[in-house]
Order: sequence, then structure tokens, then C-alpha cells
Amino acid sequence: MASTTARAKSFVKRVIGRPEEPIPVVTVKDFVGGLSRDPKRDALRYVESLFPILGWITRYNLGWLTGDVIAGLTVGIVVVPQSMSYAQIATLPVQYGLYSAFVGVAIYCLFATSKDVSIGPVAVMSLTVSRIIAHVNASHPDVWPAPQIATTVAFICGFIVLCIGLLRLGWLVEFIPAPAVSGFMTGSAINIVAGQVPGLLGETGFDTRAATYKVIINCFKFLPVTKLDAAFGITGLFCLYLIRMTCDFLSARFPRRKRIFFFLSVFRNAFVIVILTIASWLYCRQHKSASGKYPIKILQTVPRGFQHVGPPVIDHNLIAAMAGELPVATIILLLEHIAISKSFGRLNGYKINPNQELIAIGVTNVVGTVFGAYPATGSFSRSALKSKSGVRTPAAGILTAIVVIVALYGLTPAFFYIPNAGLSAVVIHAVADLVASPRQVYAFWRVSPLEFLIWAAAVLVTIFTTIENGIYTSICASLALLLVRIAHPRGHFLGKVTLRENTSHSEIREVFVPMKERPGVLSPVKVIPPAPGVIVYRFEESVLYPNTSLLNDALVDYVRANMRRGIDMSTISLSDRPWNDPGPRPGHDEEADNLARPILHAIVLDFSGVSHIDTTGVQSLIDTRNEVERWANKPVEFHFATILSPWIRRALIAGGFGIGQPSSRAPTEIAPVVPYRGGRRQLDERHKLPDIEAIDEVPKEEEVPIIPEDTPFFHFDLVAAVRAAESGLGLDRSESSSPSLDKSPVVKTSAV
Repeated sequence: MASTTARAKSFVKRVIGRPEEPIPVVTVKDFVGGLSRDPKRDALRYVESLFPILGWITRYNLGWLTGDVIAGLTVGIVVVPQSMSYAQIATLPVQYGLYSAFVGVAIYCLFATSKDVSIGPVAVMSLTVSRIIAHVNASHPDVWPAPQIATTVAFICGFIVLCIGLLRLGWLVEFIPAPAVSGFMTGSAINIVAGQVPGLLGETGFDTRAATYKVIINCFKFLPVTKLDAAFGITGLFCLYLIRMTCDFLSARFPRRKRIFFFLSVFRNAFVIVILTIASWLYCRQHKSASGKYPIKILQTVPRGFQHVGPPVIDHNLIAAMAGELPVATIILLLEHIAISKSFGRLNGYKINPNQELIAIGVTNVVGTVFGAYPATGSFSRSALKSKSGVRTPAAGILTAIVVIVALYGLTPAFFYIPNAGLSAVVIHAVADLVASPRQVYAFWRVSPLEFLIWAAAVLVTIFTTIENGIYTSICASLALLLVRIAHPRGHFLGKVTLRENTSHSEIREVFVPMKERPGVLSPVKVIPPAPGVIVYRFEESVLYPNTSLLNDALVDYVRANMRRGIDMSTISLSDRPWNDPGPRPGHDEEADNLARPILHAIVLDFSGVSHIDTTGVQSLIDTRNEVERWANKPVEFHFATILSPWIRRALIAGGFGIGQPSSRAPTEIAPVVPYRGGRRQLDERHKLPDIEAIDEVPKEEEVPIIPEDTPFFHFDLVAAVRAAESGLGLDRSESSSPSLDKSPVVKTSAV
């Protein structure tokens, strides 16, 4: 008894409050008042939360500065060639990639809750922009230039994401699981790599934005017409992988010099582009044709500085033309960033704020349109590089922005001879890392085969159709799986297992587990069923309208199959039996089978897995009670264990449960669809159910039970509930309207 009381006090301290305080009573007034007790203070905190930089910039120190400078400069060296490469994927001039890179890293540090994420142009978003440009030009040829279409996409999608963040709706992203994100990212990476192979080889003559499988087939068909660009592209791609693998090998071989080899590997993009540019300059200046054409495709003139600063031009007709493509662009914008920021927060031991990250993305893209930027979001490769470089705060983005400005104003003449095939090599090298590894795919299969199928469907649909279809497939399949799991949750009829926790003190503990044996789960353990006439059932989901019929069917079918029928059906003629219960087969003794079954006494429901219950759920429990009592032809007790929410307790009391009243005094309908007056049972004033709001205040210095005495059929734990059900007390409810069924632990309280 002492240990039970100690556990009870611990529970009260954690869930209810200090033992000296009265047990609180939840009311609608408390719920409404708890939303905002000080609106002015909450509004001020909300505004402050929009700028997380205010929380750490005042404590900035030189120790952080070193890591930020190294990480910022390192990412800056990588982001310049990558941004120009991704701009080509978006079918935009390369300077627009630099515009997006500058705005992303410069603005994000003001709103960031992740120190590792680097915002800028990314491959998947660039491919989506190219498809939107192609879609608009197909329906409205030569009406709007490609840069205007791209900046309009950035403005509209950024504004939508900003509103989602400001309204604190970031939890919507949680409806898309990791396998779905990995699936469309893998499919998109394969799509992008396939689309860059023609540029790598100098192949022309077919649509690189077609379905992935068509692009791959055409790449093989056009191999005989490969041009000189392949010498630059294949050489660059080979060198990129050679440098990385060599540095990885040397890092493992010489661990003390691991950081040196890491930074050597980081510079491989810039090194390869510089070497290819020098080779291109040496070759092209000697083989330039009389008409001014060059033997290979090069960038040629890149405008210096910001050439398109000003308010964005938003055309309503353009928005209407691209409206059908905006949802998928918005999903990619927020989903890729949230997935990356969560991943690096998990890896480095901090927690990001999804709503604040959406605000950061939204502001970045809306403000970026002033500089002519196209949509930008979190980059996996640059974020990984930033993390490995030892970044300390989001301020490292300022150093990266400085590098981009230097490139825009000081290096644009050197960009003239950069070969396009070299940029394709950079894209292929960066995007190939987004493809899920076999180990990761196998992990999906081991954890959840259904989610593996979602991953595979997203990849296949993306490869054989489009990225948009892949995203929609993964999202719809994930939501369908979620609805199926909610509508068809697991439920188990439980039996008892006795455990000996401490052999020296012979401490015995009772645990309730599913009676149905499953392979590999409790197979050697003997499960003892509850006493005859008692049913113990655990429902592993909230009792909501999609699954309430499942709960009702499970209990009613079990009662009809295993419990005695209260009416002797042998005394009723076949003509008087209902059509859905016509009687036994000829030669079968129905009454003999019935007498062999136990009399139903009580049903114990374990609500430890139930976090919510709605009106339909309460009505389903009322229907279950009516049906099993009709079968047993007698009152049946309903005991509830481990109710974790006071609102569930409140709802069950409204349905006539837990209070010890006979079902004849309980409502038959909690919310009738048709409010007929003749058939609905009405309660008089003497038999109205006690409401949770009407519980009396706890008297001073008095021992009170954890579970209030006015709800004796609600129990502290499952063991207490089953013992109360098996005790046999309260069978004749007419003798006592409030039987004491639960010897609940008590605590000493004092009123305040």
C-alpha cells in the first residue's frame, strides 16, 4: 500500500500539480481563458520571436567568429559555380543564380533557427522553374520573358509560405513523412542528372525536360553526334569524383590531417571550373570562327553587378497562366527546406522552429524579387558543407554573401570562357548525392514496408512522368496511409501476465498483454485470460469518427461469439425471430452452446492509447453498451482505465459512463441526427448526470482519492480497473447509485 501511495503521489505531482493544491477541474472557461491570459505580452513575444537573431547576436564572441568565417568563405567558394549551374537548369541567364544566392544567404541569418542551412538556388527548384517557364511559354508564347516568370514564381510562392509561417501552420508539413520526401528527391535527382547528360556531352536535338526515361533513351540515341564539349564535361566530372575519393581515402589514411584533406576536397568545384575555364580560353581563342562562333558552348558575357534591382513586375495575367503550377512549387519550396533544417538540427543537437523557418524562406523569396532572384530554398550539399566546416552561428551567411558580391562585381569577366559542359558536370556531381543509398532504402523496408512502397511509387512516377506527379503521388499516398491507420487502428483483447520483478523480495507485478499470440512477440509467455464474464480491451488510437465503428464491431462481435445470451432463444418460435437472427442450423443445439459460455459482467477499456474522443466516438460507446446489454439481457459495467485527458473524462461523463448510474438513466443518443421527440429518452432533474464542471471543491486537509468518488468506474490504472470489474461488486445497481468499486490511492490535499 505504501508503494502504491508513493506512485500515486508522484503521478499527482506530475499530472495534477503539487499535492498541497486541490485537484483542478477542467472547464470550457478554463480552456478559453488559457488561450491567452496576457494578449499584450503574447503579442510582444510573437514579434520578438520573428527575429531569432536578437537572442544570440548580443552574445557573439571571437570564438564563434573563427568558425563562421571559415564556413562562410568555404560555402561562398562552392555556391558561385553551383548557382550559375542551377540557373542553367532553370533556363535562366547565369547571373540570376548569383542574385538568388546572395539574397538567400544574406537575409536568412536574420530569421534563422538553424545555423547549418544555406539558402540559395537548388537543383529541384530550378528544374521546377524551368517547367513553369516552358508551361507558360507553351500557352502564351513570347508574352513574358523567362526572368519575369521566375521572379513572379518566387514572389507568389514566397508570400504563400510567409503567410503559412506567420499563421503558425508549419505543422502541416508534418503530414508528409520522410520516405515520401526521400522518394521524390531521389526521383528528381535522377531526372536532373539525366537532363544534364546532354549538356555534358554537347548533344542537342531533343527535349531535355521530357520524362526521365525518354531523356535517357535519347541520350543513347544521340551518342554518335556527341561534340567536343564532352571532352570538357567528362574530364571535369571525372576530376570532381577523383579529387573527392582521393581526399576521402587520405583522410582515412591520415586522420590527423583529416581537416586539411576536407578543405582540399571542398575546393574541387572551384578548382575544376578554373582549370576548365583556362583550357577553354586557350582553345577557343585559337579556333574562333570568322562569324564569331566558338567551337564549344561557353557562358560568354555575364553582366556585372545587380542589373535588375527594383520592385518586381507582377502581372495578374501571368499569375493566372501559371496558377496550376504554383502548388507544386510551393510544396517543394517549403518541404525541401524543412526536411534539410530538421535533418541538420537532429545531427548537431538542436531543434529548429518550422514556423520560423517558413517565415525565413518566405521573406527571402519575397525580398529576393527586388534583386531579380528566382526561387531559393535550403540546399542539402551546401548545408552539409557548412556544417562540416565548423559553422557556429547563422552569421556565416554574411561571409558567403560577401563572396557572391565579389564574384558579381569583380569576377564576371573571368566567367566568359566557362564551358557549359563544366557547369553540367558540377550539377551532376552535386545532385547525384541526393539519390537515396541502398542502405537507406532497405531501412525504409525494414521499418515499414508500406512506406517503402510509397518511396518506390514516388521514384517511379517521377521517372516515368514528371516531378509534379511524383510529389502529388507521394503526398496523396502518405495521406491515404495515414487515414487508413486512423480508420483501422489496432485493438487487442488483453490477458494477464504475472512478473516477478525482484526475486529476493518476491515483488509481483501484473501486466496486461494481448491474448492473441503473435510470432516473435511474447511467444514463450503464458497469458492468463481475465475472470469469466470480464472483457479487457485496449484501443490503440483516439476514438474518432473514422474508427468508432471498428471499436463497436470488435466489442459487440466478441461478446456475441464468447458470452452467454441472456434470453433463452429456444422458447421463441422461429417466426418471431428477427430476419438477421433466424436461428441455428437443423440438428444444432443453440441453447447448449449458449449455456457453456460465461455470463457477461463487465467490459474494461484501456484508454492509455486514447488521446482524443469526439461526439461520434461517445455515441459509438453508447451504442456498444446498448447492444451488449441487449445481448446479455442485463446491465453490463463499463470500466475505463488510464484516462489521460480531462476532456475525455468530461465526454464520457456526458455519455453516462463512469458515474455508476444504470444505463436506463443514461442517454441513448448524445447527438441525434434526427431530433425526434418521441423516441429519445429524457432525464428528469433527479437523474441528471453529474458534469465535470460541478465537482465540489476539495475540503481542507482531507484524504481524497486520485480518481474522484463521483466517477467510480474511472480507474487510475488498468490493474485497478480489472480488479474492480472482477470483484463482483455493484452488480445490482438499483441498490446503490454510486458503488465504491475502485480502491484508488489517496493523497493528502488542502484547499487554496
